Amino acid sequence: MDLGIKDKVAIVAASSKGLGKAIALCLAAEGVKLTICSRGKEALDKTSEEIRQKTGVDVLSIQADVSRIEDIKNIVSETINIYSTVHILVNNAGGPPFGSFLDFSNEDWQKALELNLLSTINFTREVIPYMNKQKWGRIINITSVAVKQPIEGLILSNTARAGVIGFAKTVSNEFAKDNILVNNVCPGRILTDRIIHLAEERAKREKRKFEDVINSMELDLPIGRIGKPQELADLVVFLASERASYITGTTIQVDGGIVKSIS
Repeated sequence: MDLGIKDKVAIVAASSKGLGKAIALCLAAEGVKLTICSRGKEALDKTSEEIRQKTGVDVLSIQADVSRIEDIKNIVSETINIYSTVHILVNNAGGPPFGSFLDFSNEDWQKALELNLLSTINFTREVIPYMNKQKWGRIINITSVAVKQPIEGLILSNTARAGVIGFAKTVSNEFAKDNILVNNVCPGRILTDRIIHLAEERAKREKRKFEDVINSMELDLPIGRIGKPQELADLVVFLASERASYITGTTIQVDGGIVKSIS
């Protein structure tokens, strides 16, 4: 299937590893020119070189912290300097710390909002003018199944990511007439550093072996296994394509069936 995005330009946030890296690789395989970013320079440089070698596409890599608006402005500005425009934005960021309500200070809440909500708002604000000018844009926000079924011990994530859904639905309605489509993708249990960290925390809390926690995570998944980053990336790339031209304002989980709700 020709997805119709060869030579489009995409910014993929937090893309040196995990889901962001998988998404960047999938977009590059479709011939999309990339800007990738992350806080760690070594991993970022390694990923950019890997993408170039595997796909041959142009890759601009920028060390940045997406919780800082100055860094976001620089990412978009550098992308425009190199590629002249941006067609696709994938908002992605790591998750805030594990814990209960009384564990966190006002500063913790502020950091969580800056990382998981304000980064999405700020990136979107920066790219919309270019998408509006060309009357073509795709914005995909990577959130969590927590927006559909809050996860115990992840109150910061549950709250901040739910805000992304409300923001995205509002923006999708406002800019649909300009062919700027906005959707959310919700990872469930995908084998990334985040899942490994959560499993380690759960093992400590419950005084269990790490392997037993991973096995229990698989047992209550209807599909019977933890997902692969590629399986989520495939959906993101489809939503970024011409083939998804009538899909906007949606929130889709990639979770092996773990969410029990029907909406």
